Amino acid sequence: MAKRKKTDKEWLAEWKDFGENINQATPIDLTESTVDKLKRIKRLEENDEEWFKYYFPNFYTSEPADFHKASTKKVMKNAEYYLVRSWARELSKSGRTMMEVLKLALTGKKKNILLVSNSYDNANRLLMPYKAILERNNRIIEDYGIQKKIGSWEDGEFTTRGGVAFRALGAGQSPRGTRNNEIRPDVIIIDDIDTDAECLNPELIEKKVKWINEALIPTRSISRGLLLIACGNIIADYCCITELGAIAKSIKGGDWEIINIRDENGLSSWPQKNSEEAIDRVKETINYEAWEKEYNNNPMDGGKTFKNLVDTEAFRLRYCNHVVIYADPAPSDSESKKSSNKAIGIIANIGLKYQVYKAWLDQMTNAKFVDYLFEAYKICLKAGVDPIVIYVENNTLQNPHYQGILLPSVFKKQEDENINLPITPDDRDKPHKWTRIEGNLEALIRLEHLTFNAKEKDNPHMIRLKKQFTNANPRSKALDGPDMVEGGVVKIRDKKQAEEAGGIDMWARQPSKHRL
Repeated sequence: MAKRKKTDKEWLAEWKDFGENINQATPIDLTESTVDKLKRIKRLEENDEEWFKYYFPNFYTSEPADFHKASTKKVMKNAEYYLVRSWARELSKSGRTMMEVLKLALTGKKKNILLVSNSYDNANRLLMPYKAILERNNRIIEDYGIQKKIGSWEDGEFTTRGGVAFRALGAGQSPRGTRNNEIRPDVIIIDDIDTDAECLNPELIEKKVKWINEALIPTRSISRGLLLIACGNIIADYCCITELGAIAKSIKGGDWEIINIRDENGLSSWPQKNSEEAIDRVKETINYEAWEKEYNNNPMDGGKTFKNLVDTEAFRLRYCNHVVIYADPAPSDSESKKSSNKAIGIIANIGLKYQVYKAWLDQMTNAKFVDYLFEAYKICLKAGVDPIVIYVENNTLQNPHYQGILLPSVFKKQEDENINLPITPDDRDKPHKWTRIEGNLEALIRLEHLTFNAKEKDNPHMIRLKKQFTNANPRSKALDGPDMVEGGVVKIRDKKQAEEAGGIDMWARQPSKHRL
């Protein structure tokens, strides 16, 4: 059901409350002397974080993360800067940008500010906090004077008494006439520029990017530095943010900051605000695609390659021609609570048919990964599979992790369980991931020769695996599951080819390289 659009009356009431909250949150010390006041202002202006904390107590509610402070330093010290902030939801990209821009405006470093969004209405609503703060923030008024300028204080466009102009602009609108006296725009904020609907049409994105590059940015002055900050998640493989980000990365004085809700070690990017428990709680309440797009900058646009995912009755493993357990441990030396995506699957084969009998796919610790390996082995053992074969992907990048972390963990659990796990490393030199997945699996899935165990259709791991298949494309970041399936299918295919050629039964006669 579409979200109901707020009426003008509702917006007015909401912003009235917002202004009241600002007023109440910014009390001033009426007993402070003029000398102490000037010393305090000087001290605050010399420290961006302290300035933000004092003037915006209702926004600065958590201590910043390192990436916040590093980004702000670049913004505040460079008059000319092209920055794209692809910070995940709940990382305060718009809020921090607002605090930075208002400091630059109030301290006289910037004079003409454009705020651009996907429509004029949206741009105006994004600009309204700036206007409300300048009107109602007692601390700003006390230290920098009354900002409201009668006759130049309208929604969507206003100028402070200090001569700083603010204007809202919708994508595609003419930006001409945006001079503030002789000063052309020296700050352009682009926020919420992409919409889901427009991202379905590449021509609309191309048109909007052309407008930004050929109409919006040229309103600037050549002789005066321009600060351009574009705030937006990567909501599609091709969107305005990806195009602006590519430009930012390619130029001197530019940067594209991609910050996910969790860092490369699987830990909260902003632990001062977002705890691991809170992140997990949100993750459990939304679907896989939404989680990846909004919190991991990984748009699940929907691929065109794997559309015919079919569930079939569970194969009886005892009577299958071939069964293999294939695992991709994802290289990581981290022992953090949350590690990289890892995948394990039981792949079964009867004649021309393959089935993903069971899968484990998630962000998991190394210990959990090893637990799942033993679970897969026990399932095959109970089903009467003989021989049981386990392959663990072990390319050049993964080898230190395989040798230094995975095998010692497996050996330790083997002692505890009194089980010798028949692991063989898959150290073959693999071609490009997408090329392998598409080339080896597309026909099998299209012809329904590779199916999924119907008994597992409600298992969250199997659901994630199938989602990765349906969203797979050459630019996908989440291909861990399909990559695991491809590994298992190829191992079975190679085994069948060896048998057909009269070769040695590699599985029956070759001992595991890592039995105890």
